[in-house]
Amino acid sequence: MGKSYRVAVVPGDGTGPEVIAEGLKVLKAASAKYGFKLNLSHYDLGGERYKRTGEILSDETIEELRKFDAIYLGAIGHPDVKAGILEKGILLKLRFALDQYINLRPVKLYAGVDTPLKDKKPEDIDFVVVRENTEGLYAGAGGFLKKGTADEIATQESINTRKGVERCVRFAFEYCRKRNKAKKLTLCGKTNVLTYAFDLWERTFYEVAREYPDIKTEYAHVDATSMWMIKNPEWFDVIVTDNLFGDIITDLGAMIQGGMGIAAGGNINPEGVSMFEPIGGSAPKYTGLNVVNPLAAIMAGQMMLETLGEETAAAAIEKAVMKVVAEKTKSMSAGQMGYSTSEVGSLVAGLI
Repeated sequence: MGKSYRVAVVPGDGTGPEVIAEGLKVLKAASAKYGFKLNLSHYDLGGERYKRTGEILSDETIEELRKFDAIYLGAIGHPDVKAGILEKGILLKLRFALDQYINLRPVKLYAGVDTPLKDKKPEDIDFVVVRENTEGLYAGAGGFLKKGTADEIATQESINTRKGVERCVRFAFEYCRKRNKAKKLTLCGKTNVLTYAFDLWERTFYEVAREYPDIKTEYAHVDATSMWMIKNPEWFDVIVTDNLFGDIITDLGAMIQGGMGIAAGGNINPEGVSMFEPIGGSAPKYTGLNVVNPLAAIMAGQMMLETLGEETAAAAIEKAVMKVVAEKTKSMSAGQMGYSTSEVGSLVAGLI
């Protein structure tokens, strides 16, 4: 037996437990085939626990999670809990507390998966977004003055530090070099309007670029990036951007790669514990119906193995997913796959 990894499993809310079960099915098949061990510990975090106990995420639990090699997350979001409570109390708190300063989002179209982009093929849609994950407008700086009155003022500040920007940009250059495809890195920003924050981003980007002469660099405003992702997605290799813009363009990326059913992401701390998740929500209306697509959760597990260094096993999972979507499933949408949630998981696991 090869290496052993401690993985914290957070099934979460809604259909999260269903898709995580299929992801674990595939991960266990991969570990048996490729000779490594996964020591799994399950954590009850999410809306049901909050409703039952009033607890969201304790500091003690965060300290426990620091000791794991990775976190495998289903989905957070409950229809009976006010929006923002769980998202801020669990997702953002974990990202900030564990310093998961990179959000990594591959945008890749597989053969057999429909894209809404006319005449675009898998070779046209294959890029990665590196999003800064702990600063920007999501840092929570700001507040209200005279709330609830006609003179109410609301402020929300974008916090960008040289350290935070540089480590994100440097990660993007290193990732672009390791990816070794077009070797082109695009900075996505808004220098013509956000003249302070993106002055820092742009200066840092081109200063770090001098250390990577093998990487081509370019800049694009976020609105232009959004247009080109639709018109010419083949132009992109790796994109680096701030927290808010990254959040927006990665959802756009999910749509052009075939939908939330196959889009996975990683919240990365290269020096610590990282967390991997399907980027779609908890989809509560499908809970218990065994119809939701588990491929995003399976690909999140694939990203987890790749990050842990089990690259051969990760490649085998991706190859199995590619075969299933090319030859088996009819659609990426819930209830339209031609197979149930558990059947899709078994199809992928059987090909490992």
